[in-house]
Amino acid sequence: MGRKTEQNAPAESGRGAEKDTKLALQAAKEIVVKFIEVGRVTPQNFQEIFPDVYAVVLRAVAAPHETDSGE
Repeated sequence: MGRKTEQNAPAESGRGAEKDTKLALQAAKEIVVKFIEVGRVTPQNFQEIFPDVYAVVLRAVAAPHETDSGE
């Protein structure tokens, strides 16, 4: 039984990280679309802006997981 638990643990943590990544990507896309709608982002600066927005959102999504395990 212990063997099954060990095998499941990494898969579950991997799924959590994958879920966080997908949520961050979706949120970043929505945020950048809004920025495009209001004129804050243009096709010329999209490549520069999107990675920064994605990085901030990913940190925000992952932060609760880090805090929970750290305390």
